[in-house]
Amino acid sequence: MPNAEKIAKVAALKERIQGAEALLLTEYRGLSVHDATELRRALAEQARFAIVKNTLMVRAAADAGVAELEVLLDGPTAVAFVHDDVVATAKKVVDAARKFPALVIKGGYLDGKVLSAAEAQSLATLESREAMLSKVAGMLKAELTRAASMLEAIQGRFLGVLEAYKEKLPGEVTDETAEAEPAAEAEPAAATTDDEPDVQPQGEPEGEPEGEPEGEPEGEPEGEKE
Repeated sequence: MPNAEKIAKVAALKERIQGAEALLLTEYRGLSVHDATELRRALAEQARFAIVKNTLMVRAAADAGVAELEVLLDGPTAVAFVHDDVVATAKKVVDAARKFPALVIKGGYLDGKVLSAAEAQSLATLESREAMLSKVAGMLKAELTRAASMLEAIQGRFLGVLEAYKEKLPGEVTDETAEAEPAAEAEPAAATTDDEPDVQPQGEPEGEPEGEPEGEPEGEPEGEKE
């Protein structure tokens, strides 16, 4: 019956397996403590490198749903639990294997698939995430620059067509010209009115007032004839 310490170790390994982007399994037979420590430090930014006990790793892998890892758990095993760039980690492990012949890559696990030793080593030949991101950024920058140039050319062409169209149009009447024309028409009319002489209304001719109408001379009335 497993004791509490083993149960805790299996649970910890299960958590590492489930939280890893990939696993790189190596055989460290003959690797010195100093060399193992140097490799662990080199991988610190991308992965956690740890020596595991096969029996515990088998149980943890089964609990994590990757029981097929058991085929790689033969002999002394050290696992790189990759949590960042898989390619960069593979490159460092392959370089370490060249530097320390005692370190042998046994295989790996990536995207739900168990990798053979050759497949795990081939990861090191791929471009790293930084390199791929740099390429993608360069491509995007080139596309944006090309798009900006096209927009600038279209804008310049449109402005040229607009200017040519404006030259063909008749002269525009500005607001000042429109206001000046009625004012110019009003000025001659005002001048004509001022030049006309004052004309008095026609009436009766001036003169002395008429006298009383002539009548018979004043005198005594004639008497009756007898």
